[in-house]
Amino acid sequence: MSRLRFGVFLAPFHPAGQNPTLAMQRDLRLMEHLDHLGYDEAWIGEHHSAGSEIIASPEIFIAAAAERTRAIKLGTGVTSVSYHNPLWVADRMVMLDHLTRGRSMLGVGPGSLPTDSAMIGLNPTDTRELLDINFDIIMRLLAGETVTEQTPTHKLVDAQLQLRPYTEPRFDVAVAAVASPTGPRLAGRYGTGLLSIGATLTQEGFDALAHHWNVVEERAAHYGQPAPDRSGWRLVGLMHIAETREQAYKDVEYGIEQWFTYFQKVAAFPQMAVDGSNIREMIDFINEAGIGAIGTPEDARAQVQRLADQSGGFGAMLLLAHEWATPEATKRSYELIAQDVMPHFQGHGISHHESTLRAKQRARDTRSGHAEQQLAAVERMTEKYAEEVADN
Repeated sequence: MSRLRFGVFLAPFHPAGQNPTLAMQRDLRLMEHLDHLGYDEAWIGEHHSAGSEIIASPEIFIAAAAERTRAIKLGTGVTSVSYHNPLWVADRMVMLDHLTRGRSMLGVGPGSLPTDSAMIGLNPTDTRELLDINFDIIMRLLAGETVTEQTPTHKLVDAQLQLRPYTEPRFDVAVAAVASPTGPRLAGRYGTGLLSIGATLTQEGFDALAHHWNVVEERAAHYGQPAPDRSGWRLVGLMHIAETREQAYKDVEYGIEQWFTYFQKVAAFPQMAVDGSNIREMIDFINEAGIGAIGTPEDARAQVQRLADQSGGFGAMLLLAHEWATPEATKRSYELIAQDVMPHFQGHGISHHESTLRAKQRARDTRSGHAEQQLAAVERMTEKYAEEVADN
């Protein structure tokens, strides 16, 4: 597997009833922390209901985060394009591409929460059909076309973008995949990346990972697109890491129960069903179902490798951001992943951790000879000094 990128997928998940102003500021500080640690990318969600996923406009959040960071790429994860005029989606993203000087990415999907779409008179079938229509328009606009089209929700007349993207030919685009083949089908047709969000959140999704990419390749071939590059495939997974497994388990007692409650009893999102009636059962579900890792860096490395083996290879590991632990323990988890997990999957041909281990072994193997030379050099310089003093 070539160099694996690492990042986060920030829905976000905040307990309902908390101060939302402070929660959003905490999210922005997380972006700064990840940027400092060298994470490659972060994807920010769009949601409008249910009380926990409180970012309504990922574009606005990204604009704020971009001013606080230097290198991390920032994507909409995802823009629910079925809710919007496709012209304005494309136009806003081009503007964001300029504001971030090429660090923006567009992730698209139909919208995950039925309570969102219901408020604008759409059902889940409507949103998936609109995704096809609106995404086609967005891609045509980004390619420089002028579009006249009547959609079920909008009318476009000679619509075109007044700005070209900062990134040529365009910024990175990815389509979300949860349970249906909609995402992989569109990614293959338009030659974009794929965001497998729900694929690692249930055993069924995990089992279907390789099939996701098969659909991408089949649709790409059908529409005459170049062979898709697996580097554009991003998998979203769950982790919380500490120095010991016992510490990791203790950490997540802080907030894992409310996260499970959200998926079990609040969000009408059966594709991401989770199981467990007490904290230990919840931890065991994450680890034993194989959908995530609560434990040590070694456990995290094993999970990433398991995903690589099951999928056949992918481009980026996105950690699903959560607040299972306190902010301090959560930040430490990201630090440990950057320090002890990421290097195992990065580098070209040889990973960063292997490179340093080889250097260590070379030094170990030659230590005695080098030590003798060091002692001989000290002895020689001591003798030389003595000779200089004697000459005086």
